[in-house]
Amino acid sequence: MSFRNLIFIGLLLWLGISCKSKQDPAPNPIVTPTSFSFNSLKVNDAFSGFNYVNVNLKPEVKFTFSSPLNHATLAAGITFKSKSGENIPFSATLETGDSIVSVIPVSNLNALQTYSISATKALKSKTNGSLLNEVTVNLTTALDSTDKFPVIPDEELLTLVQKQTFKYFWDFAHPVSGLARERNTSGDIVTSGGSGFGIMAIPVAIERKFITRAQGLERMQKIVTFLNEKAQKFHGAFPHWLNGATGAVQPFSEKDNGADLVETSYLMQGLLTARQYFNGTDASETALRTNINALWQGVEWDWFRKSNENVLYWHWSPNYNWEMNHQIKGWNECLITYVLAASSPTHSIPKSVYDNGWAGNSNFANGKSYYGITLPLGEPYGGPLFYSQYSFLGLNPTGLTDRFANYFTQNKNHTLINYNYCITNPQSFEGYSDQCWGLTASDIPNGYNANSPTNDKGVITPTAALSAFPYTPVESMKALKFFYYKLGDKLWGEFGFHDAFSLSELWFADSYLAIDQGPIVIMIENHRSGLPWKLFMSCPEVKTGLKQLGFTSPDI
Repeated sequence: MSFRNLIFIGLLLWLGISCKSKQDPAPNPIVTPTSFSFNSLKVNDAFSGFNYVNVNLKPEVKFTFSSPLNHATLAAGITFKSKSGENIPFSATLETGDSIVSVIPVSNLNALQTYSISATKALKSKTNGSLLNEVTVNLTTALDSTDKFPVIPDEELLTLVQKQTFKYFWDFAHPVSGLARERNTSGDIVTSGGSGFGIMAIPVAIERKFITRAQGLERMQKIVTFLNEKAQKFHGAFPHWLNGATGAVQPFSEKDNGADLVETSYLMQGLLTARQYFNGTDASETALRTNINALWQGVEWDWFRKSNENVLYWHWSPNYNWEMNHQIKGWNECLITYVLAASSPTHSIPKSVYDNGWAGNSNFANGKSYYGITLPLGEPYGGPLFYSQYSFLGLNPTGLTDRFANYFTQNKNHTLINYNYCITNPQSFEGYSDQCWGLTASDIPNGYNANSPTNDKGVITPTAALSAFPYTPVESMKALKFFYYKLGDKLWGEFGFHDAFSLSELWFADSYLAIDQGPIVIMIENHRSGLPWKLFMSCPEVKTGLKQLGFTSPDI
């Protein structure tokens, strides 16, 4: 091959390579999208962390990021959920060069609910960058301050509360025995003490015309017949719980399967009140009184001194005898137990049992001042408010004194200390105020607690303030109006106010308890007319017992 041909072939090869390089250029380098970050947050134009309370019902939440956002990713990249996980419809708009997203719910949120708004990694920048870290803000909405029910005169409101609450003992009573179920989920379990409260409410219901006298008498006959003929008793005392159909004891705990003297005293307080009310000379009312007297005289109060000790014991079991070993010592809810024990016409205790047992406790007297209010008796800050209520459903504290205290002063000051504690709110629980107050034993989230200033779980119990009407009528009325008008959509139900609530945890009980519902009816009536006090204090045996223990009172 000639040299000229070689040059020609080489030229063709070079031209081929050159053309190929122009037709097939090298690929461009891969570009990785730039990530971006969250910069700042504002809720209603303010920043205070990532948890907000008392938020309005249509808040605006703004997230600021380091890069402009891709609008198409907002729907997937922003989530708005309720506490239960429900998706909340919202609008999301971009501002300030598309680096700020404003999130607003489409409709008003529900009051007193918790919501979360999150910017997730599904959110993208305009360059398809990814959010480095997700961010979540939690919102708790404020109370809706509008009235949930039409405003009515105060006296009508008191009547409405009494009537609705009484339904727990009337409509929901056990069908066989007529006794009060322990709580609204108790089935056949009835409570002796709570039934005593329900019995005391029957004269109130008759006088307020919720029921007729004939209806009240018929219910009392059913109850008293069951207690006499079917209910299990131990030396005349009743157990805490009974089966409402059979009368058999239902153990309150393993060793608490026999007599409960304190619960028995609440039952007797009610029965004696009913005995004094049904004072007719006809055969039916006469027989009712006779049957109540058989129950009352059958309680062997003195036997509960165990070995003739100068103190009463709370429990006795047919299986465990005195093993619970719980002496009844004050100051607490048990004054009525000692008063009735001293008042018994058949099994009375001497004054020495009261002085050395009830009043012999080292924590009986107090005398210290809390919020400028002196507390004569009891534990620091007074303890739960049922201490000033259960014994005084029938015992009239007005002018009632002994060497230890004026009992109206004791109960009023105890209540005012509880009230002022809630206003001061040292633990900063949500909602506590001069309208939202009252600490006493009740249900709490996932349990039960003897709520008090020294054992505060952030739970308000309506019965605490409402059963304090005789002591703090102005403060109690404020609480009643708040519970009914402002929280009524969450708190008011078939049998009056539900047991308890916590605005800190946005929790509202769905329960009703006999021992909490009963005092509401009775103590509101003691505030209005004094009827339960008049009836109980008219018992000649009670007058004798109080005198024996060293009490003075206009009623005796």
